[in-house]
Amino acid sequence: MRRILVIGNSGGGKSTLARNLGEKLGLPVIHLDVLFWKPGWVERDRDEYRASVVEALAAPEWICDGNFTSTFGMRMALSDTIIWIDRSRFLCLFRAIKRAITYAGGGRPDMTEGCDEKIDFEFYRFILTYDRKVRPKLVQALAEHGEHARLVRLTSDREVAAFLAQA
Repeated sequence: MRRILVIGNSGGGKSTLARNLGEKLGLPVIHLDVLFWKPGWVERDRDEYRASVVEALAAPEWICDGNFTSTFGMRMALSDTIIWIDRSRFLCLFRAIKRAITYAGGGRPDMTEGCDEKIDFEFYRFILTYDRKVRPKLVQALAEHGEHARLVRLTSDREVAAFLAQA
């Protein structure tokens, strides 16, 4: 495992697993949120964002976490391991709200500085509609770009902990 992609719904624990796995394996972690967002929750230009992803993935080793369907194919094609955190959308919503409360008025470690956590109903709607809108794109991208990689699907905290312990 030298090029690891961590995918799944927001609030599912992608960034936490990526950070913990990075520490354990000594691999750099690429948080796509950091590449996509400018301070103040301003979206980066699509071409600029894509170029930054290409540059980050050119490294020989990495762990990359994030949704961003526009780069699924590119990221999956370069990965040797794809970890899909496949959790209930209601658990993801609960954890996203808890995260907003925990980091209220400040930023979290896997986000661009200047993007303070906040209660965000549009984001919560994204989480609740993930299974209908994003999951099919993820499954299609896995079939088209990820068949060469080892796929690890984790559906519970226990499975995440066991995977991390064995890594």
